[in-house]
Amino acid sequence: MLAVEAFRATDPVTYQESWSTDSIVAVTDGAYRRAYLGSLQLSLTTAVIGAVLGLALAVAVLGARRGRLLRRLVLTASGVLANFGGIPLAFAFIATIGGQAGVLTVLLRDFGVGLGGFSLYSMSGLTVVYLYFLVPLMVLTIVPALEGLRPQWREASDNLGATGWQYWRYVGGPVLAPPVIGATMLLFASSFAAYATARALVGSSVPLVTLQIADALSSNVLVGSENLGKALALGMVALIGVVMVFYTWVQRRTQRWLQ
Repeated sequence: MLAVEAFRATDPVTYQESWSTDSIVAVTDGAYRRAYLGSLQLSLTTAVIGAVLGLALAVAVLGARRGRLLRRLVLTASGVLANFGGIPLAFAFIATIGGQAGVLTVLLRDFGVGLGGFSLYSMSGLTVVYLYFLVPLMVLTIVPALEGLRPQWREASDNLGATGWQYWRYVGGPVLAPPVIGATMLLFASSFAAYATARALVGSSVPLVTLQIADALSSNVLVGSENLGKALALGMVALIGVVMVFYTWVQRRTQRWLQ
């Protein structure tokens, strides 16, 4: 439906529909291009940071001594937090560090400490909020891959005189690379498609393609702008499709290593 409707145009006077590429051309320039770039910037930043922090947390939990209870707690919490998003998440952050009345903001101010110019209602603020559910998602995704590293590989490496760096360089790293890349792509897709949290926090002050789609589909500006929204959505589907194709390829390589 998107592929068809994106190439339709509605006359603002007669309301007659016709075939046109105006919407496709429009989404590649101006504010719509900035929206795509803003979404890509936010998604890439949160995906990379979330992957690094999530991987570090997963390695620390699995490597902890007597960490069975800790691991269970972390995985349970990750399962909850990875699905905690939307308006409730935005409200939680607003109540905590939003503006001048946030609980943490007021507490820090009482101790003479500020947030250093940090604003929750900005691109950097969105990055912090998105990491709240992306880091747990990374933990859930990468733990099975870490568990797939067989102890026999490390023992064989040690018996052959390899150092810890050499083990990760030639054995552990190549095995973990596909799942880590795949998980990062999954974080990218989740961040790129997020809508409700950004709408509740920044409205239209930060250029994001999901917010532009909502404005266009509601026809707040021009008659027939819903076709423009569908063209924006089609571009978004195409980008996510490329990411998921790459993710599927990486997952196949991962399964071949871990079998």
